[in-house]
Amino acid sequence: QLKCDAVVSEINAGPGTVNFTINRELLAKAVLQQVLKEGSEYGLKSELFSTVPKQKAVIEYSSPNIAKKFHIGHLRSTIVGNFIANLKVALGHKVIRINYLGDWGMQFGLLGVGFQHFGNKEKLKSSPLQHLFEVYVQINKAAEDENIKELAKDFFRKLEEHDEQALSLWKQFRDFSIEEYIRIYKRLGVHFDEYSGESVYQEKSQEVLKMLEDKGLLQKTEKGPGVVDLSEKKDLSSFSTVMRSDGTSLYITRQFLIFSFRDLAAAIDRMNKHQFDTMIYVTDKSQSNHFEHLFQLLKLMGYDWVERCQHVSFGRVQGMKTRRGEVVFLEDVLNEVRARVLQNMASAKTTKQVEDPMETAEKVGLAALIIQDFRGLLSSDYQFSWDRALQSRGDTGVFLQYTHARLCSLQHMHGNEQLTDFNVACLQEPDAISVLQHLLRYDEVLYRSSQDLQPKHIVSYLLTLSHLVAVAHRTLPVKGSAPELAQARLCLFQAARSVLAGGMKLLGIIPVTQM
Repeated sequence: QLKCDAVVSEINAGPGTVNFTINRELLAKAVLQQVLKEGSEYGLKSELFSTVPKQKAVIEYSSPNIAKKFHIGHLRSTIVGNFIANLKVALGHKVIRINYLGDWGMQFGLLGVGFQHFGNKEKLKSSPLQHLFEVYVQINKAAEDENIKELAKDFFRKLEEHDEQALSLWKQFRDFSIEEYIRIYKRLGVHFDEYSGESVYQEKSQEVLKMLEDKGLLQKTEKGPGVVDLSEKKDLSSFSTVMRSDGTSLYITRQFLIFSFRDLAAAIDRMNKHQFDTMIYVTDKSQSNHFEHLFQLLKLMGYDWVERCQHVSFGRVQGMKTRRGEVVFLEDVLNEVRARVLQNMASAKTTKQVEDPMETAEKVGLAALIIQDFRGLLSSDYQFSWDRALQSRGDTGVFLQYTHARLCSLQHMHGNEQLTDFNVACLQEPDAISVLQHLLRYDEVLYRSSQDLQPKHIVSYLLTLSHLVAVAHRTLPVKGSAPELAQARLCLFQAARSVLAGGMKLLGIIPVTQM
């Protein structure tokens, strides 16, 4: 009794199923016209998003410690946070990107003394991260000496008391480090709206302590430190220590958890300043307890907006080493991946002469790192492998870049013009239909990623698209085909390239046009 119409061209019953065949000419026309018309906004304007309210989101990510290693966890936080921010901006939300630096604490006492002993002003200017790390390693070795320990405590006390000389040196450490970070982030295609840090909330943390006292939430234990009871039965079975017994450094510690008291002040300040609808912290999963406590404390203090705060956690990466050994700085990773891609490009027979090999290698290398990282669930640990990440065939960032460059080359060979007119009857082959059906699903994938903030849905979609395009490229030649057929196929490949580029940019990858 079911009747065909303009959309459904055929209906038949199979064993236990009813099969509907879509009008393929309509499919080709609807999909290609929409992709070519909307360009980079295709999929983002879908009715799937019509009920999702536009929000103001604060996203805190990257957050390295000054003078310490920019370990691989910081790289994950940087690229995951950047992806979440990119996706939210693309969907029309207002996003504030915050880098919350580890720029305060006892280690700056050590660093201050270390710099007085081993520091060099010129090296601090030219390569601050490297030099401060070297100084920190040297002074740590010397820190077994009680004299050094006392000098470090004294230097940090001076910082807390706003001693001009101590603050001036600390400010140089911070300013030069941020300058260098901005340069490195630029290589990653990452930027921040705000460089904040623990130092900013030094004074405000005292106000928060007073609030805890005024609300009667701060209790003294037999040993003396101030704690906040987080247990349901109020029997101190779960608590956070927020103050040492001498009342000096304000930390929340429980078991292995060391959690700066300043985080409370930062959260409250951001709400006052930005009036956000959602705040997302992107850190590794070892800090899950930390955020559980932070959110519990904010709730106890009467801040109901804590329901809008979310911790996006990720697993550990094992096995990332450069040829020189252990990764110390982010720049080591970027230089290593660029060098390896350059080497592969030089030895590959298919590589064309590119205008700027260094820049191309940088973008391809970054794609390799990001896709290897984003292929699985963020919460999973994974074993990093240079060989796997840099394969040109298979499910890698290199393969995505290769596909994009190949589609650009195809367009370039046929005049580079933006096509809009095509004959849908020329796109009825199974391989063309496979690409069209896949393009039609893009909005569902974006919607899924926007709901659970997992990039893997987009990664999987783009890899499948690239494989489908590779097959279509072989079976649906443009060169040597009749003009009408060639034009329709070019439109198909142009649409695929547009969606591929849009998805790559959301992930934080800059598509290359030659390779």
